[in-house]
Amino acid sequence: MTEKMTTLRDNATIRWIALLLLALAMFCSYIFMDILSPIKDLMLSTRGWDSTAFGTMQGAETFLNVFVFFLIFAGIILDKMGVRFTAILSGAVMLIGGLIKYYAVTEAFAGSGVETWFTNHLNYIPGFQELGVAPFYEGMPASAKVAAIGFMIFGCGVEMAGITVSRGIVKWFKGRETALAMGSEMALARLGVATCMIFSPFFAKLGGNIDVSRSVAFGVVLLCIALMMFIVYFFMDKKLDAQTGEAEEKDDPFKVSDIGKILSSGGFWLVALLCVLYYSAIFPFQKYAVNMLQCNLTLNPGEGFWAGSSVTIIQYIVMLAVAVCSFTSNFSKNKTNKIVLMALAVVALVVYCYMGYMRGTAETIFAVFPLLAVAITPILGNYVDHKGKAASMLMIGSLLLIICHLTFAFILPGFKGSEIGGVVVAYLTILVLGASFSLVPAALWPSVPKLVDEKIIGSAYALIFWIQNIGLWLFPLLIGKVLDNTNQDVIAQMNAGIIDAETAAVSYNYTWPLVMLACLGIAALILGIVLKAVDKKKGLGLEEPNIK
Repeated sequence: MTEKMTTLRDNATIRWIALLLLALAMFCSYIFMDILSPIKDLMLSTRGWDSTAFGTMQGAETFLNVFVFFLIFAGIILDKMGVRFTAILSGAVMLIGGLIKYYAVTEAFAGSGVETWFTNHLNYIPGFQELGVAPFYEGMPASAKVAAIGFMIFGCGVEMAGITVSRGIVKWFKGRETALAMGSEMALARLGVATCMIFSPFFAKLGGNIDVSRSVAFGVVLLCIALMMFIVYFFMDKKLDAQTGEAEEKDDPFKVSDIGKILSSGGFWLVALLCVLYYSAIFPFQKYAVNMLQCNLTLNPGEGFWAGSSVTIIQYIVMLAVAVCSFTSNFSKNKTNKIVLMALAVVALVVYCYMGYMRGTAETIFAVFPLLAVAITPILGNYVDHKGKAASMLMIGSLLLIICHLTFAFILPGFKGSEIGGVVVAYLTILVLGASFSLVPAALWPSVPKLVDEKIIGSAYALIFWIQNIGLWLFPLLIGKVLDNTNQDVIAQMNAGIIDAETAAVSYNYTWPLVMLACLGIAALILGIVLKAVDKKKGLGLEEPNIK
């Protein structure tokens, strides 16, 4: 006999459709988050954004979350208004921010009265300027200022969307495949990074006429789709509540009184600092990674078929094949099917890498970054659930992070001039970095409940996210400043007309920014060692399995 369906979430197909709606919304938002990252060189050559301007704009995404505490307010809104309202609000806020950022990089903005006003204003922000945390500075291009404002608003929406989607998944999958659902949502969202790397330059260079606003327009269209996904989810969720007769499930509110309890926990501080150090070495790096490869690899752009627009679509389909086959292989109970799926994934990955090499573009090379993460995230999560070793995983992940950034800093430049050798080193390092990207989160987030009282776990996560956002604001800005300060010869030659902006954009030496990121990994490794020692001394259970 089949189980009698009583509500929408009792129907597996319906609840997975609800997950798909939420996951697609996050997929679209992740694309917009890095929409300018693979075209940093074009932002210099067409809009005059040097690395400091680019980094300041990229760091603006989390500015309001950090300094106006919007991340905390988002949690309160979710608690008071529920999943449905907050989902629609987050989608609308993301879209408004996206439209402002789009306008900033259009030709309509250039030469307008708005550009003139922003050129002459917002060069000094009282209070923030003295503290050295101002989101604008004198000499910052007006287009970068307005884009930063749009990105701040988008950042509020995307953080709100993130916590709302997590809450929505719990609501629909509580008592069912919650872990699998969350892992699937994360995997799809991470594919947004690869999608952005492939399609942002594609639209910017479409038809042989460079226009960076087309890339942002592509992102804005996806934000419209994200809002539509949230609207459809709104009606599904409302119908579910009508069936259950329950009011919307809400999280425990963030309480100021909880802060003292959380901050007095040494384990909390170790995990929070690990979080900010690790993610600060990953997400800000993503925003510069394509330009770093352009500066360190000898790339020969393909001709004929390899230079056409159709190859972009084909390569993207191959990328999806890698992701789908590798991800689904983790859940195949039939050993033969599992081996076949993994074999197909490996073959598709080799094909994808070959296509990236033949196309000769840095963005298609870096787009391989999330693929290994998609493949092994379920494996690592399952291992922590059943075997434990979370603290050890944090240490291994940090060690891999250090190795990768030092490889980019000192080994990859040595292959400049060796077309094949440089690409091979780049691919291998990026894949290992992707593995590290899975290793740490799989161990980090499940460890928090072991360190903090269950009654204040929501408040603890809110504080960790806020601390994480500090790093995500600071390090894109720092990378840009370090780049400009250590490449003054390149900037001087461009200003003197010795080299043009296009050449200057791919002539930066990235050694010191990468060393800075490697130092973050070293600090994370030290904290991981300390955390493991504390766990052994106090019996926190970090090395024990989640499922007993």
